[in-house]
Amino acid sequence: MDGSGPGSRPLQARALLRTLGLPGGDPGEPPTSGKRFADGAQYRVEIPSVEGPGPFQAVLDAATEHAVPVHRISQGSGMMLLTAEEIRRMVALGREHGVEVCLFVGPRAAWDVGVQATAPAGRVAAGTLRGAEQLAFGVEDVIRGCELGVRSVLVGDIGQLWVLGRLRTAGHLPADLILKVSISFPSSNPATARLLEDLGADTVNLPLDLSLAQIAAIRQVVDVPLDLYVEGADDFGGTVRYYEVPELVRVAAPVHLKFTVRNAPGLYPSGEHLSALAVQTARERVRRAAIGLALLHRYDPEAVSSPAGAAARLGRQAERPVEPS
Repeated sequence: MDGSGPGSRPLQARALLRTLGLPGGDPGEPPTSGKRFADGAQYRVEIPSVEGPGPFQAVLDAATEHAVPVHRISQGSGMMLLTAEEIRRMVALGREHGVEVCLFVGPRAAWDVGVQATAPAGRVAAGTLRGAEQLAFGVEDVIRGCELGVRSVLVGDIGQLWVLGRLRTAGHLPADLILKVSISFPSSNPATARLLEDLGADTVNLPLDLSLAQIAAIRQVVDVPLDLYVEGADDFGGTVRYYEVPELVRVAAPVHLKFTVRNAPGLYPSGEHLSALAVQTARERVRRAAIGLALLHRYDPEAVSSPAGAAARLGRQAERPVEPS
């Protein structure tokens, strides 16, 4: 809400936030977003936790079976746990089918020798990079990925985002490299989302439990696409928001709709020992996406999606949203 605080005295902070170009509160009735992807679309579909070429092929097969347009796949275990040949194969599949391939930076606190990220109160640090050495390793992982053809990376450390944005601007990284902010970032309010956009983020994953009003407040101040889980993993709270899909598209556009599955074992870090599970859950995520899109088409048949196979060909310009004329 955007009214006064307790009693009759207004909150001074509301006016101060407005001077910074931020909303003074969450809107009572979430407004319809007029922002769009560069191709005019309101939404795209992302399938997360696609941990290698095998699961990626399973996603493509299931997408054909269920007639689901998959625009982006993302991976969570990190590029450093994929061989060069596996990365090349994923990049090739993405190019062949017009799917953006977004791979996570490998080094992070959750895989490091520290213990805070493994403690209940310290898990928010799981995606960060500890010390200058880990930061260097994290940047090197991106350089390696780019040399192998990767043009979309998933980042979980705010300092690394700043570094990668600067390196891209300076020409040390490809100009078409997409920087996707992980859900590991607690981007829960408009100021944080604006900061991430200013640091170079091309697409921002919001926490999966934000209300429509809270999402709308963030959408008011950022232009980059938002990434929203329709169904979230159990270890992130396990929200299930299928009937909200039409409103998520209306309020958050341009938005990537993400579908994972509840009641599933964790995959990170993945590998051959989990290959069957990675393939099975990849297929089920696509089936879940088919369910979500069916509800969207039922209740908002006018909602506009990017064409299937368009994302990878458009590159970073596909992430640059526009206001309709």
